[in-house]
Amino acid sequence: MSFPDITPDLKAAMPELRGRLLANESLAPLTWFRVGGPAQVLFTPADTEDLAYFLQRLAGDLTVYVIGVGSNMIVRDGGVPGVVIRLAPRAFGEVKADGDIVSAGTAALDKRVAEVAASANLAGLEFLFGIPGTIGGALRMNAGANGGETKDILVEAVAIDRHGETHRFTNADMKFTYRASGTDQSLIFTAARFRGTPSSPEAIRARMAEVQAHRETAQPIREKTGGSTFKNPPGHSAWKLVDAAGCRGLQVGGAQVSEMHCNFLINTGNATADDIETLGETVRERVKANSGIELQWEIKRIGLKAS
Repeated sequence: MSFPDITPDLKAAMPELRGRLLANESLAPLTWFRVGGPAQVLFTPADTEDLAYFLQRLAGDLTVYVIGVGSNMIVRDGGVPGVVIRLAPRAFGEVKADGDIVSAGTAALDKRVAEVAASANLAGLEFLFGIPGTIGGALRMNAGANGGETKDILVEAVAIDRHGETHRFTNADMKFTYRASGTDQSLIFTAARFRGTPSSPEAIRARMAEVQAHRETAQPIREKTGGSTFKNPPGHSAWKLVDAAGCRGLQVGGAQVSEMHCNFLINTGNATADDIETLGETVRERVKANSGIELQWEIKRIGLKAS
């Protein structure tokens, strides 16, 4: 599968662009599932100014997607038309602590932010140690684990809109709900500030060890997976509903419901994106038939199905 190469036109319209533009670049190596087709255009901006310049000159009818480490995403086998923007750690990954504030670029790993907070003796961010994504994803979906959520610690987020304009959002502006924020989906978050609470390093490290132990004993973290597949319905645990519907270990092609934690789907080695998505939809159908509850995807799915 390939798309028309529009990179020459983009480069002509953006002579001062410093980031990297690639045509028909495979996205599979950039996702944890290791599946999916190419991006029509993959853009890696050199810095915030380069990203703004790109967006100011990008045609408004081109679809834009943003990815981080691809830990909570299925890229469909037909690929992604339009532009996929990947914020790289070199330009968007700085993390630093000052007083009780931890500042981070949105390409920074959640785990790294927790580590910097711990080194500054700041508690409250330990839950990030158990989330295998980036700060950009945490802002977009109010990521949470082990009793904590992004909304509990955010002070301010910075984003760039499709016109290249910069906006700042308070915690209230983000309109956080369970695994979601209410901000415009076209915004690209570039940085955030979080507030921690001074505490003893021993207590913080102990809490982080608990978070890590939970991940290692309860989740298939060494598999090709995408993290939690479905949101927990109000008053229920998604994994319990999946288990009660008889889906533990269920397979479609090379995709399987994890035996260890059945709210995780895994690529056993040769799965396609369609295998994984079909398995997820099969699970949703069986849970609905068994319990009457309709599970909602937590994993983001982008692109076209293979023709």
